[in-house]
This record gives sequence, C-alpha cells and structure tokens, in this order.
Amino acid sequence: MPNKLPDGFRYAGVASGVKASGKLDLALIATEQDAVAAGVYTTNIVHASSIDWNRDITPTDQFRALVINSGNANACTGQQGESNNRSMAELTAQQIGAQPNQVCVFSTGIIGHQLPMAQIEPGISDVANQLGDSKDHFTTAAEAILTTDQGLKTASRIIKVGDQEISVVGMAKGAGMIGPKMATMLAVVMTDAAIDKSSAQTIIQHAADASFNRVSVEGHMSTNDGLILIASGKSSASIDAGEALNALAGAVEDTCIELARQIPADGEGATHLVEINITGARSDADADKIARAIASSNLVKTAVTGNDPNWGRIVSAAGYCGANFAMSEVALKLNGQTVFEHGQPVDFCEKTVSGMLKDSFDTLIELSVGSGPGNARHWTSDLTTAYVEFNSEYTT
Repeated sequence: MPNKLPDGFRYAGVASGVKASGKLDLALIATEQDAVAAGVYTTNIVHASSIDWNRDITPTDQFRALVINSGNANACTGQQGESNNRSMAELTAQQIGAQPNQVCVFSTGIIGHQLPMAQIEPGISDVANQLGDSKDHFTTAAEAILTTDQGLKTASRIIKVGDQEISVVGMAKGAGMIGPKMATMLAVVMTDAAIDKSSAQTIIQHAADASFNRVSVEGHMSTNDGLILIASGKSSASIDAGEALNALAGAVEDTCIELARQIPADGEGATHLVEINITGARSDADADKIARAIASSNLVKTAVTGNDPNWGRIVSAAGYCGANFAMSEVALKLNGQTVFEHGQPVDFCEKTVSGMLKDSFDTLIELSVGSGPGNARHWTSDLTTAYVEFNSEYTT
C-alpha cells in the first residue's frame, strides 16, 4: 500500500453485478478539478472500443475521471460495444459534473460479450456516490479492476522538490494474455505533480518502454491493454524542467517497473518469476530481440518450471532471434552460476543448480553476447500445467 496518496484524487470500487461471483467489478478514479492525463494503448488491430475512445481524448489537460469495469472486455462487440462504451463515459460524466470527453474508460475480462448495461448503469451511480480519498478507497478501486489476479498490484514513490513532497502511486491488473507492445494489461499511475500534457505523454511512454513493454507471460497481446498517467496538479512544487522533471520521470518509471514485475510474478499458475538480463549486444535493439526470444520460448519456460538448467534452450533461442553476435563470446549464468562461457559448456553440478532454481521463486538468466554497448531486461513467468488447465477451461 502507498505510504502517501497524491492530493486531488478520489477513488471507489463496487460490485455492480458484471462478475457472476459477486466480487468487486467497477472502479472509479476521479479528480477534484481538471487534470492532465496521457496514455499508451495496445497496438493490436483487434481492440476494444475503450482503446479508440481513450486515444481520441488523450493527452489532455481537461481530464476528470477514469471508469473501469472488470469481468467483461467489451472487445469485438461492434457498434453496440461502441455505444455501451460511450454510455459508460456519459453516465460517469453526469455523476461527477463533467463532459463525456473528460472521462476515460477501461474494460477488462472476457472478449466478445456485450456489457451488461442493466448492471453497469446503476453501478456507476453507486460507485460515484462512494468516492473518497482514503487508502481504503484506493484499495477498493485497485481490487475492483482485477480479473484472474491473485491479489492487488500497487506501487508508489515519493520525491522531494525543495521542501515539497510529490507523490506517485499506481495500480495494475494482469496475470494472463500478457504480451504487450505498448504498455500493460491495465495500469493507472497518479501523481499530484503539476506538469503539462506533452511532458506527461513523454514520461508515460518512456516508462512503458522500460517496464510494461518488457514483460510477458505467454506472448499473447491483449485487445484492451492500456496505461494512463494522471497528474492532478495539486502540488505547488515547480517541476517545469530540469532536475525536478527528471526526478518525477524516474519515480513514474520506477513505479511502473514495480507494477510490471508483479504481473508475470502473478502469471496464471506461475511458480517462478524469470528475469532475463542481456549484456554486450551490438545495440539495445539487438539485446531486446534476444531477451524477447528467450522470454517467449516455451522450451525455456518449461525448463524453468522443471528446475532444469538446460542452457542449450536459452542460447539457441538467442541464436534464432535475428540479432548478430559471435558464438565464441557468449556466456550464460543461471541464478549466478556460470553454465556456459566462451561459446562452450563449463563443468557445473546440474543437481546443485537445479536445487538453486527450485528453492527460489526468482530465476535470473544473465546472458552476455559480446562486448558491445547493447543491453536489455525482460521479465516473464514459467509455463506450468496449471496455466494450461486454467486457460483451456476459461470460457467453458
């Protein structure tokens, strides 16, 4: 939980009936006055109506609210889905005294089902009536955006500018269908900093590239991925440029990285969080190709599941990704143990390394491919039978 929430925000979450389980499924984040908001969204051609809606109105300096429903993605739902998305914005705007184009919308859940507006409409009225600025209100909203997640995903940072404190907090959801090429599954980062919409867009794009764009579970890009940064402007600290703006950007990035790591750590059925560090590549782009190839390999992921130090799967994945490097310069460590060096295997105790993998939820793969300046980091989860079972029965 955040130590200090940013000023100028109110939060709420309710159970509107979208989820048959009766769990919380409708969240609202509202600002006390016009605020700055910027976002990055899925690049999937097949995407939800909410994505088009949010793209049209961000970045903006007239933001007032974000309404989020979970349990239904409202994706691939045609004109009726577009109408329902617009209604969510209109209903929210009416409740808080704003215009529809001041309201962003997120939806998450099963694809191809129309939103149950008979539940959504009174739910929006209910959630608006419960808005508050306490940590309990924040937690309720963070819980209401979850679907298959095992628990809350939150993070926060505080920076000092002169004698003023600026707070940055975030919440996210996501455990499956994780292969973003923009941002994350769903995430919201909030701050009381006073910045313009251009700065907000630059900050959140860079933060996304360093965090959510570097996580995966099974490499499947969602139809609904979205990340929004909201700045209420309630802090009196001056951060127009220079060191203060860089500090804010760093705090937003660190918050996003912490949130992003929690997603594969909560991957459906996951027994390991895998961090892949690539160094020595000819460029960052080459390093990124290598990291993504390793993270996307089902053979690598299942080896981690079985605590099998099968280094051949890792180096071969690096070799087919399209990045150029010399095999003679490749070295690999698993949880700190060297298993491959100078392009050839080294003697190590497989039983010992297997035990190291088994005893730790965190698995670190460190691959050096030369002496170049390129490096990259990626996070993924292992692939378990529990993941297969869950996703083979998701709609039936």
